[in-house]
Amino acid sequence: MASAPNFLNAADWSIIVLYLGGIIALGSWFGRDQHNTRDYFLGSKDIPWWGIGLSIVAAETSALTIIGLPAMAYAAHGDLSFLQLIIGYVIARIILAVIMVPHYLKGEIYSPYQLFSDAFGQGARQTAGGFFLLSETLAAGVRVYVACIPIKLMLGDKVLGAVAGGDPILGAILLFVLLSLVYTYIGGVKAVIWTDAAQFGLFLLGGLFTLFYIPHFFPGGTGEVFHMAADAGKLHWLNYHVNFYSMWQDPINIWMGVIGGTVMVMSSHGAEQLIVQRVLACKTVADGRKALALSAIVIFPLFLIFLLVGIMLWVYYQKFPLGIPIPEVRPGSGIKANDFIYPIFMLTGVPHVLKGLLIVAILSAAMSSVSSALTSLSSVSTMDFVKKLMPNRSELFFLRFSKISTIFWAGALIFVASLSREVAFVLDAAFKLRGLTSGALLGGLLLAVFWKRGSAVPVITGMVCSLAVMTWISPMVQAHLPAKWQLPIVLAFPWYTLIGSTVTLTVAFIVSKLVPKTGPNLPEKGFDK
Repeated sequence: MASAPNFLNAADWSIIVLYLGGIIALGSWFGRDQHNTRDYFLGSKDIPWWGIGLSIVAAETSALTIIGLPAMAYAAHGDLSFLQLIIGYVIARIILAVIMVPHYLKGEIYSPYQLFSDAFGQGARQTAGGFFLLSETLAAGVRVYVACIPIKLMLGDKVLGAVAGGDPILGAILLFVLLSLVYTYIGGVKAVIWTDAAQFGLFLLGGLFTLFYIPHFFPGGTGEVFHMAADAGKLHWLNYHVNFYSMWQDPINIWMGVIGGTVMVMSSHGAEQLIVQRVLACKTVADGRKALALSAIVIFPLFLIFLLVGIMLWVYYQKFPLGIPIPEVRPGSGIKANDFIYPIFMLTGVPHVLKGLLIVAILSAAMSSVSSALTSLSSVSTMDFVKKLMPNRSELFFLRFSKISTIFWAGALIFVASLSREVAFVLDAAFKLRGLTSGALLGGLLLAVFWKRGSAVPVITGMVCSLAVMTWISPMVQAHLPAKWQLPIVLAFPWYTLIGSTVTLTVAFIVSKLVPKTGPNLPEKGFDK
């Protein structure tokens, strides 16, 4: 198979190098003058809401998303049906903006897990924080590895191998984690938010360019492309003819999108620090609501653009052969053969200079997801764990510790990403783990906000039971159980959070009736207000 340097010229490489240097300089500039943890983790609360809103979208849009969405639509039976899930994404943001933002910005908090301690004590807070640290480290590490597979195709073995002594995948891992670490270490969340906003613009422009570029290969232009796509059923998006049994399985349907997707995003954007940290950086409740509203407005057209890219690529490759054979994919690697389609088009179907710009769009999404993970992991480990253990230390000490912890988590992501190349079980577990813990985190947060004060025992028990149940019903575990223990259906991932949060709430309610109704603030109230 031909390597990427055969397809990139000096102008393409100049654009790539200029981007990498420019994004580091941008992050370092915006993140200068860090004096305390408030500056480092909350951005001094002086970042405009629109920058935070764009950063929210960039944080949830990894390189794998930019590559995977077109691949999904390109597939033999692919279409626009994934948009049904995005409806839930929008609904969840509206609910969070109305209900949760006032709780986040009622005082100055650094993570949603502080709400756990206010209601149930430090044990509940650290349980929730621990769930997030574990799931995000594994999930982010795997995202780095999987994104590096097609990026290796684009940048080439020779260049990336030079970074890591001849190992191109390790070179790609080191490149993205260490470059993202530089500006995250210097500037904290302010640097991450502003670079996210810039990177959002880059991958949006990359998608728009592809939409306008492909039709010029066809005499009938855009009309001909969409006509061919419609004839093949590629523009179908609504699936509501499902019964109760099939509703819980793939393919994606409207009920899965509206119900499962809404609850799933309520957890990812309401109970997981990766996104909530950005809302916490807002100055006022109004700003927090506007940031979430902006992300709700932007997310639907963004995903539509990249699904349409996949459909246009399908039409394009009905007329033209692939410029590079699709590489073989290792079973359990977390990437599908079609995930190479968009990178192959970038390398072989686009003129130089524009080719470099499209590759930069993918690199920007990769670096955005890495920097977001680093700052969220550092903030939880510092503010939810270490600061409580050392209450008498100075702000300067905790600022220094925050930066050191950022380096530690960068090392953890490199380790998980490297390990993922060899151990399929770790890879599968990491992909599923976010769904296994999301219900526990959302259920615990709902208890903290609406049940208020009480013993930590019910909420911790509910969260642990939720993790146990979700582990049992996950396809990874189900496949290795005796037949009598297996579920009759394979549950689709959008339902994981709903099931997990239901288990958390149910178990917590039952246990609350069995333990003394005491809590950190008003012992006499407990769970029965």
